[in-house]
Amino acid sequence: MSAYHSLVNQFARLHKLSHASTFLSWDQQVMMPPGGAEGRAQALAELHQIHHELLTAEYLGDWFEGALQEGLSEDQQANLREMHRLWQQATCLQGDLVQAQSLAASRCEHAWREQRGNNDWAGFLPNFKEVVRLAREEAQARQAAAEGDFATPYDALLDLYSSGDTSASIAEVFDGLKAQLPGLIDEVIERQRRTPNVDLSGHYNIQEQQRLSHSVMEVLGFDFSKGRLDISSHPFSTGVRGDHRITTRYRESDFIEALMGTVHETGHASYEAGLPEAWAGQPAGEARSMSIHESQSLLFEKQLLLSKPFVRFLTPIIHQHFPTLKEVDHDQFWQAMSRVHRGFIRVEADEVTYPMHIVLRYEIESALINGEMEAEDIPDAWADKMQAYLGLDTHGNYKDGCLQDIHWPSGAFGYFPSYTLGALNAAQLFSAMHRDLPALDAHLREGNVSSLRQWLGSRIWSKGSFLSSKELITQATGEATNPDYFIRHIRNRYLDM
Repeated sequence: MSAYHSLVNQFARLHKLSHASTFLSWDQQVMMPPGGAEGRAQALAELHQIHHELLTAEYLGDWFEGALQEGLSEDQQANLREMHRLWQQATCLQGDLVQAQSLAASRCEHAWREQRGNNDWAGFLPNFKEVVRLAREEAQARQAAAEGDFATPYDALLDLYSSGDTSASIAEVFDGLKAQLPGLIDEVIERQRRTPNVDLSGHYNIQEQQRLSHSVMEVLGFDFSKGRLDISSHPFSTGVRGDHRITTRYRESDFIEALMGTVHETGHASYEAGLPEAWAGQPAGEARSMSIHESQSLLFEKQLLLSKPFVRFLTPIIHQHFPTLKEVDHDQFWQAMSRVHRGFIRVEADEVTYPMHIVLRYEIESALINGEMEAEDIPDAWADKMQAYLGLDTHGNYKDGCLQDIHWPSGAFGYFPSYTLGALNAAQLFSAMHRDLPALDAHLREGNVSSLRQWLGSRIWSKGSFLSSKELITQATGEATNPDYFIRHIRNRYLDM
């Protein structure tokens, strides 16, 4: 057997282990009774250990060397590249560092849950400084192992979540947002202040909300013979080919939150379902990056669901499930779903203000990992940037400021940019889709998303990880990620309507 095919078999085994871990984790979050926590933790730890041993086995290094000498096709070379990237990510860290990080993150995250509620930055800081120290050590180790592929330590962490993006490319994009978005936020809020907004607060039966979610998911092309919708404390999507699990959460006072969360996760699941079947179980057949994944979920949630043609289609469906709203027309539903306001909390932000929450976090965490800022400096930097970008004062308000996210206590540095890169790519993809599909709005008014799914399927989903994020967006739209499309989208939706 050739070295390359030995690697193919090894990564197929790794995929099967991940399959098992995926559904044990899903069950833990959705179905498992509290008494199963300890046993489940041990089972998952054992699977993760076996996975790590197979991925870091010494003989893989010999197979990689051998595969480089074989006459591989272009697709096989791409798969080999992705295999090697995963192997390098797993082997470049010493075991004692990985263990120390796990303990430090667990300690910091556990304490953070209480410290955030108590607005206790001083109590949080000692544990967090250790998380930062170890994250810097990890970043430097990954940068060294990549032998020049990463210009900064932070880039090495960014690659874990948004492969192909760099600090330089992100800074260029985010600078474009900083130059235009704060002023746009002012304009949009002032415009909406003069527009009456219908109050949709009321009592919405949870079971009826679930039925509404099912109805909309079916319209969007979700196949319930290959997936399901459940409830969890935080919406998420997971699964494997042929078995896609979505969760959402419901509040009796607000049906829109659950609807938007469900549509967002349906975008994630649609991407996974559309990945190239011939490469199932291989790295090249996986989703490209979190920034591309977020572009698909945000395209469904923000571009599709909040488009006026689709809201017009959706209105009678909402009336059917909630007859008390039959006097609310499609324009009023759209206005209620599209309100913009400045707020402290990232996860509650609308699509107009959300990017500035991410720019702020990116600028702080990149400086932190690159040694240009210390943990003690974060509250002041946060307050300064919140004032500059969103006009809000967070001095002394740590729980609604720098303590609000779980990412940093758990050591997930480099994740945040994928959220806004996803939003920018979603706007750019939707613009290109309208260019290529002149009848798209007419189709959406009828609830017909087949052309939308076919367009995404051929240009994004079926490409797996064969292309870089930049190549994927460039081939699909004609150019690399350009914030002008997002800015134009905001102007068109909120100011030029």
